[in-house]
Amino acid sequence: MEISEQEFQAATLRGEELRRKGYAVRADYDTRQNRLVVDLNTGVTVMVPVHLIQELSDATADDLGEIQISPAGTALHWPRLDADVYVPSLMQGIYGTKRWMAAQLGAAGGSATSPAKAAAARANGAKGGRPKKQA
Repeated sequence: MEISEQEFQAATLRGEELRRKGYAVRADYDTRQNRLVVDLNTGVTVMVPVHLIQELSDATADDLGEIQISPAGTALHWPRLDADVYVPSLMQGIYGTKRWMAAQLGAAGGSATSPAKAAAARANGAKGGRPKKQA
């Protein structure tokens, strides 16, 4: 596939813009707190619990220990997992696909407890529980 000079220049400008916003200069896995720690060229450090990152959520500590930073600093790679994480997405709080993120949010919301939720559950239990679904 051939690209034109104009397409090449546009891609180069997009890459430079991404790097201006920050790129990884160091990445480590903090075993004690089970989190990814990424130092950016801007002096900012991004720390994310690995269970929140789709590509890393089921990985072992040994697998997470070896991290490679792409030459542009915009991606992290775990060779043992064949997993990649996009640094600009980490900076935006995007840790996986839309579908995966929605499932994580739904699971957290469904497990939330409050006095109102407990009272509603007790009231439903007194009535015989949740009604059966109709076919």
